[in-house]
Amino acid sequence: MSTPRILKWISGGAEALLAIPVLGGSIVIGFLYIPLLVTLALHIVTLVLTKKEGGNTVGSILGIVTSCVAWIPFVGWAMHTVTAILLMIDASKPEVQRTQPDIIDQ
Repeated sequence: MSTPRILKWISGGAEALLAIPVLGGSIVIGFLYIPLLVTLALHIVTLVLTKKEGGNTVGSILGIVTSCVAWIPFVGWAMHTVTAILLMIDASKPEVQRTQPDIIDQ
């Protein structure tokens, strides 16, 4: 399993935890919005590594947007939910094996 795929599972799980209505809001407010900064950093790292391997970056980009607007109560809940679903669907897809082109010595 590749590192970007593992990070998508982790960030998707974090988003799913924060999407639980009362619990997610309590975690965010109780820790003074630090979880939003942590998930922002996680999404950025996931985006960079996924882009490097040529994978699908939609979930990570949406996660970055979610981390920036999640302080708005109902918008945050909806964004966390959608982001968690997209990241977990993307992480569950089979990995495409990339092959190196053969180098022909002339």
